[in-house]
Amino acid sequence: MPRVNRRTFLTSTLASAATVTIGGTKSSARVMGANDRIRIAVAGLNGRGGAHTGAYAGMKGVEIAYLVDPDKRTYKKHATAAPNATALQDVRKALEDKELNAVSIATPNHWHSLMTIWACEAGKDVYVEKPMSHNVHEGRIAVQMAHKHKRVVQHGTQNRSGQVWTDLAALAKSGKLGKLLVSRGLCYKDGGTGGGTRGDIGKKPTKNPPAELDFNIWLGPAKDQPYHENLVHYRWHWFWDFGNGDMGNQGVHQMDIARWLIPGATWPKSVISFGGRYANNDQGETPNTQVTVMDYGETQLIFETRGLKSPKYRGQDVGNILHFEEGIVAGNKFYPKGKGDGEPVPKVSHDVKIGGDHFANFIACVRSRDTSKLHAEIAVGHVSSGLCHLGHISHKLGTDASYDPKLGKISGSEYGTEALERMAEHLKDSGIKFDGKNLRVGRKLDFDAKTETFVNDKEANALLTRDYRKGFAVPDKV
Repeated sequence: MPRVNRRTFLTSTLASAATVTIGGTKSSARVMGANDRIRIAVAGLNGRGGAHTGAYAGMKGVEIAYLVDPDKRTYKKHATAAPNATALQDVRKALEDKELNAVSIATPNHWHSLMTIWACEAGKDVYVEKPMSHNVHEGRIAVQMAHKHKRVVQHGTQNRSGQVWTDLAALAKSGKLGKLLVSRGLCYKDGGTGGGTRGDIGKKPTKNPPAELDFNIWLGPAKDQPYHENLVHYRWHWFWDFGNGDMGNQGVHQMDIARWLIPGATWPKSVISFGGRYANNDQGETPNTQVTVMDYGETQLIFETRGLKSPKYRGQDVGNILHFEEGIVAGNKFYPKGKGDGEPVPKVSHDVKIGGDHFANFIACVRSRDTSKLHAEIAVGHVSSGLCHLGHISHKLGTDASYDPKLGKISGSEYGTEALERMAEHLKDSGIKFDGKNLRVGRKLDFDAKTETFVNDKEANALLTRDYRKGFAVPDKV
């Protein structure tokens, strides 16, 4: 058997005993040369974990020192990429290693911020998958912890390493096509079968966890609850305790781009969401059909999520569309107002040249200690991830209503109204009838960017954080 499968694994006794925040060990913050070996722990070995181990295994001067996952069944498939790695169920043991330089996080969402915080406190650099937080509060704490400990932290929104989006951001800023009226993100998934379905996931009975899984560690910050097979692996995305729906799964990539393309945009002035979960009374909780409208003044950010089979919109299913005064940019083409045929997207001169592999950019910054060269520094990831959370908070605080095309006007947006009308037609085509109270009309929420809180809404502010399990709590402040 490969060495990865021979190592002694952490016992559940150690997992339950090691309930204090890691601290005290400090990796070197010196500039590292090309010949210095960077030792990494990859945490979370299902799904995106394969991309992490595959990326680092191909890099000169990088060693995967630890494979970390509470499910021992995940280790074997990474044995080729990391033949000499130590396999662990609890990341805290790896963080005790003073020679460990970095942690690369591909766990379920509810672990992202806490593991980032622990790693920064232990003096490790971090690559953290999207979304970098499960709620707004823990995202801010993770940012502050990274900056306090002078850590290099890259967010896994790989489009930030793409020149095409950098060029579009420069175009939007230039005003060459007039004002940007709407920056639209789309996450249209067509359901299907298997672990990644966005439609009906059915119901799984509660049962004892598999012997290979330390479910206590898997739960981490989330509340105690029974195990069922719609959680491990992947379908945790559709449960509030662990995931953030598809807007915070695939959609956070397009949300990040949508915000990036609005010149100077951070947090919106307000947010409102419309939608629901349209499945056969399944076990899932998060909406699989949703329209979210955010107010950025002269520009609105509109995000559309669809989990049922859907036609494309302006040729896009998972992508971004820009609505300018002079026309629309979609699919790398420009459609001038009043003309049907697409043209090449206009170019503007700018000095920002970017590109290359997102993981390689992280490793280069780990060596140089220059966080200004990160393509997606943690503070950038915090805001883009946070926008997904704001949309869901509006949804959670909404009321169930019968469909009325006029509801979209609550957002004060003709574009938002149009998106809601298209959503209604899409659902009707999918066999969903708006003949009862099956549309969640979200609460319109005003947001204060300086304090990262909602204005005069205690219920909404309570949802900016969560109740953490003992031993897995994100601190209230740094």
